[in-house]
Amino acid sequence: MNLSPSIFKAYDIRGIIDKTLNGQVARQIGQAFGAAALARGQKKVVIGRDGRLSGPELAAELARGLQSVGVDVIDLGMVATPMVYFGTNVLDTQSGIMVTGSHNPPDYNGFKMVLAGEAIHGETIQQLYQAIVEGVFPKGNGGYVTHDIRQAYIQRMIGDVKLARPMKIAVDCGNGVAGAFAGEVYRALGCEVTELFCEVDGTFPNHHPDPAHPENLQDLIGCLQESDNEIGLAFDGDGDRLGLVTKDGQIIYPDRQLMLFAADVLKRNPGQQILYDVKCTRHLAPWILARGGQPLMWKTGHSLVKAKLRETGAPLGGEMSGHIFFKDRWFGFDDGLYAGVRMLELLAREPDPSATLNALPQSVSTPELQLQMQEGENFALIAQLQGEASFDGAQDIIRIDGLRVEYADGFGLARASNTTPVVVLRFEAETEGALTRIQNEFRKVILAARPDVTLPF
Repeated sequence: MNLSPSIFKAYDIRGIIDKTLNGQVARQIGQAFGAAALARGQKKVVIGRDGRLSGPELAAELARGLQSVGVDVIDLGMVATPMVYFGTNVLDTQSGIMVTGSHNPPDYNGFKMVLAGEAIHGETIQQLYQAIVEGVFPKGNGGYVTHDIRQAYIQRMIGDVKLARPMKIAVDCGNGVAGAFAGEVYRALGCEVTELFCEVDGTFPNHHPDPAHPENLQDLIGCLQESDNEIGLAFDGDGDRLGLVTKDGQIIYPDRQLMLFAADVLKRNPGQQILYDVKCTRHLAPWILARGGQPLMWKTGHSLVKAKLRETGAPLGGEMSGHIFFKDRWFGFDDGLYAGVRMLELLAREPDPSATLNALPQSVSTPELQLQMQEGENFALIAQLQGEASFDGAQDIIRIDGLRVEYADGFGLARASNTTPVVVLRFEAETEGALTRIQNEFRKVILAARPDVTLPF
C-alpha cells in the first residue's frame, strides 16, 4: 500500500482500512513515532486499541514498528482512549498511542498520540509523515509487555468522589469500547446502572457511537421515559466524549455541561481561566465571569485545547463536541467516563437533577451543521470569507478559528473542519426570528463566494 498523506490529519492519523490504512502503514507509524520518542528521551510507549475489528492487527504492527527502533512497548489491550492517556501519566512514560477510529464509520481506524506529555497535532504529525517518506530509522530491539490498567484507572477515578446519594442512571455506549468499563465505573460509585449497547462490537449494529448527534441519543431518551432512571449518559466510540440526557428527554449539550463543571471548579480555583471552543454558547462567558472566573475562547480541536490548557494552567476546558478536560483533581486530558463521574457527583446533590440541568441558560440554537465540500475547499472558502465577507449588524467578528460573528442577540459560526472536508456551521439566538436573520446573513456571504454549494440550513 502506498502511503497516503491524506491520513495525516490535524489532531491525529485516520484512514480507511485496506484503502489508506493497513498493518504495513501502522508499522511505519510505529517506527516514525518511536524515533520521535527516542529523540525526546522517551524509551517506553504505552499503546491501546478500541473495539474496532481492525484494531488487533493494527496494534500488533504498531508495536512491531516501535520495537524495531528500540522502544519498549507497554500494551494495555482493548481500552478507552483516556486509559492510554492515564497510562502515560502513571506508567513511567509520557508517550502513548491509541489505535482508534473514534466516532468514524466501522471501516475507519487511526491513531491518537501523546509524545513526551503533549497531544501532538499539526506540524508534529506532518513530521511523522516526512520521516516515513525518508525511511531512515534507528535499529533496535525494544521489549514488549502487556499491562492491565483497568483497576488502577477505575480506582483513581472514583477514589476522590463520593455521591451524596445513590442514583439510578442509564448508560448508552453505542457498542463502543466505553461499554467494557462504564457499568463497572458507575456501579463502583454506588449507582444502579441500566446498560444500553455496552457489548463492544466494532460493526456498531444499533446506532453510531457519537453523542454529538441527536439521532444517536433516541434509544437513551426512550429508556429514560420508560424506566425510573434519573439521568442518561452516552459515550462516543473511544470513550473520550460525554453526552447527557435528562429524564424528560432534553439533550444537555457539552457547552451547558461546562457551566456546571465551571461553577464547581471555580469554587476551588477562584479567579482562574476556563477554556472553551468557538462552537460554544454565548451564555458561557457571562456565566464564568459571574462566578469569578476568566472565560477564554479558543480554537476547536482536542489537541489544541490541551496545548492551551498546558500553556495557561487553566483547571478546566471543554469543547462543544463533548471533550471535557479536567486539570482540577485529574490529569488535564479529555475523558468522557471521568466527566460522567464528575457530573454525577454534582447531580447527586440535587433533589431533581433534570430540573437543575434544564434550568441552565439556553437560547434557540442549531446543532453542528456541515457544509460538504471537496478536500481543501473548506479551508479556501473560510480564508476567502475572512478576507472579504461583511456582516450587517455584527458587533464583533472573532477570527481565531474561522469566523464567529457576534450580534446583540446571537451568533453565527463558520469554520473549516480539520478532520473532514466540511465547513462546520452553528447558530444561536434569543428568538427564532433572530436565528433566521443571522442564518440569512451567512447564507448571503457564503453563496456570494460559492454560488454552487448546497447549504445545510
